Amino acid sequence: MAESNPPVMTISEVAEYLRIPRGSVYKLAQRGRIPCQKVGRHWRFRREAIDDWLSRTPSRNPSGST
Repeated sequence: MAESNPPVMTISEVAEYLRIPRGSVYKLAQRGRIPCQKVGRHWRFRREAIDDWLSRTPSRNPSGST
């Protein structure tokens, strides 16, 4: 049975979790901007690390006001 909140996620699962395109996740991973590990040819992401990264990453205000 597949776990609904797996502790280790694939590119597709992270993209769905963050609600961004898979290509964006690939770029973030390749540039070292998101916590991940490459296992063979596959990227893997620990949910706990992603949650921590989200809480530490400063949000940007697109309107420029503070």
